[in-house]
Amino acid sequence: MTYPDIRPRRLRRTAALRRLVEETRVAPAELILPLFVKQGLTEPRPISSLPGVLQHTRESLRKAAHDAVRAGVGGLMLFGVPEQSAKDETGSAGIDPDGILNAAIRDVIAEVGDSTVVMSDLCLDEFTSHGHCGVLTADGAVDNDRTLESYAQMGVAQAEAGAHMVGPSGMMDGQIGVVREALDRAGHQDVSVLAYAAKYASAFYGPFREAVESTLQGDRRTYQQDPGNAREALREVDLDVAEGADIVMVKPALPYLDVVRAVRERVDVPVAAYQVSGEYAMVEAAAANGWIDRDRVILESLTSIKRAGAQMTLTYWAAEAAHLLRERL
Repeated sequence: MTYPDIRPRRLRRTAALRRLVEETRVAPAELILPLFVKQGLTEPRPISSLPGVLQHTRESLRKAAHDAVRAGVGGLMLFGVPEQSAKDETGSAGIDPDGILNAAIRDVIAEVGDSTVVMSDLCLDEFTSHGHCGVLTADGAVDNDRTLESYAQMGVAQAEAGAHMVGPSGMMDGQIGVVREALDRAGHQDVSVLAYAAKYASAFYGPFREAVESTLQGDRRTYQQDPGNAREALREVDLDVAEGADIVMVKPALPYLDVVRAVRERVDVPVAAYQVSGEYAMVEAAAANGWIDRDRVILESLTSIKRAGAQMTLTYWAAEAAHLLRERL
């Protein structure tokens, strides 16, 4: 008995053959660009630990949003950075219709309309003087239920500013149900909810804290997930889906690809992953030292996240990666 000459390498011989049989392909429309807007800036400000990423003025934010849409990205996630004097114990500037984040949502909607999905981070940490994601009790613990009241108001304020999608990210118990109910009650049934369903107490967030000028003292381990727990992530995801989440997200991405895969196999709603600031900074630092091929690593990392099961990825490279992907065609 003879056997055929089996050579898998035949399908790798040329770039055209490799494209033809590629199993996992990232598209620009699957990428979401996080953007920071800082109250009171007159010029965009570089973020030292995130090379190439800026704190925007309201005007430069509009241009960045316009350019990202032209690049073909699927969405924009907006983060507001208030002046220190605007921060207080309850994060009231995040609810204020004229606060920096709600003003920025209106600006971006005026610039790009429905040509992309305009999302907004729904959390108090950027707006509280203590840097935690919620309102604190007298002994300094985060008060889950009082925080939910603020999240409900914040969600409505963002919807009224024009957000297509809100992203509750504080990991408070019951946050999705409370925000969904508040949106519906206020007549915003068409505003979607992106649930930060499995958000880990990760060491990869350092550069982000510079970007939002975090005043956090201590850590968030009492409400974000322990890095060793995967089954707990699935329980969190189940709760968020039951409460009305339209999309569930795992954050960070690369250190938790096993969780992304498990979540994808668990639910029938879209799954997102957040390629966080520390992931970005590591690649940029290695590339600056000439240790890696930067562009190839960007695309390879995004491909790995999609291969694990994420339908969409938040990444600081979204606009640049969209251009790189088009160049590959």
